[in-house]
Amino acid sequence: MPLSPQDLTASLLKAAKAAGADSADAIALTGTAVSIDVRAGTLEQAERAEGSDIGLRVFVGQRSAIVSASDTSERTIEAMATRAVAMAKEAPEDPYAGLADPAQLATQWDIAALELADDTPEPAPKTLEEDARRAEAAALSHDGITQVQSASASYSARSVWIAASNGFEGGYARTSRSTSCVAIAGTGLGMERDYDGDSRTFQADLRSPEDIGQSAAMRTLARLKPGKPKTGAYPVLFDERISASLIGHLMAAANGAAVARGASWLMKAMGEQVLPKGLSLIEDPHRPRASGSRPFDAEGLPTRKRAIVEDGILRSWTLDLANARKLGLSPTGNAARSAGSGPSPTAWNLALTQGDASREDLIAQMGTGLIVTSMIGSTINANTGDYSRGAAGLWVQNGEITGPVSGVTVAGNLREMLRTLIPANDARPYLSRVVPSLLVEGLTLAGE
Repeated sequence: MPLSPQDLTASLLKAAKAAGADSADAIALTGTAVSIDVRAGTLEQAERAEGSDIGLRVFVGQRSAIVSASDTSERTIEAMATRAVAMAKEAPEDPYAGLADPAQLATQWDIAALELADDTPEPAPKTLEEDARRAEAAALSHDGITQVQSASASYSARSVWIAASNGFEGGYARTSRSTSCVAIAGTGLGMERDYDGDSRTFQADLRSPEDIGQSAAMRTLARLKPGKPKTGAYPVLFDERISASLIGHLMAAANGAAVARGASWLMKAMGEQVLPKGLSLIEDPHRPRASGSRPFDAEGLPTRKRAIVEDGILRSWTLDLANARKLGLSPTGNAARSAGSGPSPTAWNLALTQGDASREDLIAQMGTGLIVTSMIGSTINANTGDYSRGAAGLWVQNGEITGPVSGVTVAGNLREMLRTLIPANDARPYLSRVVPSLLVEGLTLAGE
C-alpha cells in the first residue's frame, strides 16, 4: 500500500537524521491530472497522469542541499538522505540558511474555511470531452471562424504535505477544473486567433463551455484586418484580461529576492508613493475558493492578509525566511517551493482597489489611444523599470473604438506608469489576481 504524503515526509526526516543532518524539511506531493483535447468534433488527445514527488532539504551547520525523486520506495528515501547530506557538506556556507524558529511556525489554521478542494467526484473523461466539444461547437457557430485550434477541458487534484525537524507538520488538498478554447479566423497572412478559458477550484463555479467558445470566437473576429497606428505618445488602456501583468511587474520589483540582490527598481522606494493616492494592493491568502489561498507557506509560517501598497504608499516586500534575514526584516509568510527546489518568495492572492468608472467610461475619457488586449515579449529593465512590450488590441478615436491594431510596441517607465494609472471597475472577483482595466496616460507607441 502506498505511503501517504504525511508518512512520506516523516520517512524523509527520519532518514535525514540517520544520515547525519543537523536539521531538515521535507515536502510530498501526490496527485492526479486528466486533460482532454478535441479538434474538428473528435477526440484528439487524452492524457492522465498520477504520481508522487518528494523533496528533502538538509542542513549541516550553515550548509544545505536539496534532493528530489518521484520514486517513494524506502531504498530511494534512504539514498536521497545520504546523498543530500554528502552534498551539503560540500556546499558553501550560507549565513542566512536555516529553518524557522519554532516560535515563528503556524500552529492553527482552518482548511475547511479556505475551500481549497471540491469534494464532488472526479469528472469522467467523457464529461471532459463533451465540455471541450461544446466549447469548440460554440466557437464554430460564428460566421467567420474558420477553425478551432484547440478546445480543451481538464481536471486535477493533488495533496501537499510539509514537515520539518523544527516541529512543523501540515498539509492540504487542492482541486482545479478548467475549460479553454482557441479560435482562428481568416486565411493566409490575414489569419488571426484569440482565446478564452476559465479555471476554478469548484466545478460548479466554472463558466459554461458555450460561453467560453462564444467569447473566444468574438475576440478572434474583433482582431480581423488590423491596422497599425502612427508612432507617438497616446493613452493606453490595459484591458482587464492583461492588466494584472502591470501589477505583476510591481510585485516582481517588490520581491524580497530581487531587493536583496540589488536588482529592483523599487529597492529604495519603501515608504514612497508607487501607486496613485487612494489605491491599495492587498494580499489575502485566506480567500475561499481562490487558487492562491493557503493556510501556511512552504516553510511552515502562517499566511496572513497584508497591505503591499496602502493608499498609494509601498509598505511591504514579499519575503521568505532567507531573504528576510538578508534584509534584517521579518518574513511575510510567502515562501513557495517545489519538490526539487528550495523556498523562494511568492505572492499569493492580490487585489487592487477598483475605480468608480466603467471600462466604457475610460474609453470615452482617453480620447485617442490604444486598448491593449494581448501582449507578446517583454523587455523590462530590473534596475530602472524601463518597459517595452509588443501589443495588439483596439484603436480608439475620439472616445470610440474604430477597429483592431497589431504590431505595436508599448514603451514607458513602470515607476511613472504605476503612479498615474486609473483603474476601472471591471475586475473579476474570483481570480487570484483581482485587477481591473487600467488606463495609463502618455505612453509611447511604436507603429507606423
